[in-house]
Amino acid sequence: MPDRGLTRHARLLLAVFPLIAVPAAAASAHAILVASQPPEGGTVPTGEAHFNLRFNSRIDRMRSRVVLTNPDHTQITMPISAEGKPDEINTSATLVPGAHVLRWQVLAIDGHITRGDISFTAGP
Repeated sequence: MPDRGLTRHARLLLAVFPLIAVPAAAASAHAILVASQPPEGGTVPTGEAHFNLRFNSRIDRMRSRVVLTNPDHTQITMPISAEGKPDEINTSATLVPGAHVLRWQVLAIDGHITRGDISFTAGP
């Protein structure tokens, strides 16, 4: 009879373990920005600028978006390059002098959307 109790206990553990383990694994797959060019608060030359955003997980480029806000508050939706590493977004724009904000929104492989801003200055 003691074996039957152990079997029930083992079955309970097997039933509960996936409920605990799956959310922890899914949460770690959210796309978190780990590096950017330009960096937050950085300065870049005016003219043609290339942007690179690197995340901690693969992202879906087709369902992601990058918007550049210029010093005059106009916004431009940036084209995302189809090429590159699966955890990166690459794009470019022509910059005028002043403060800019690069707003990104990405869809991670876990199905969650994450967003963020990178403020930088274009100038000498």
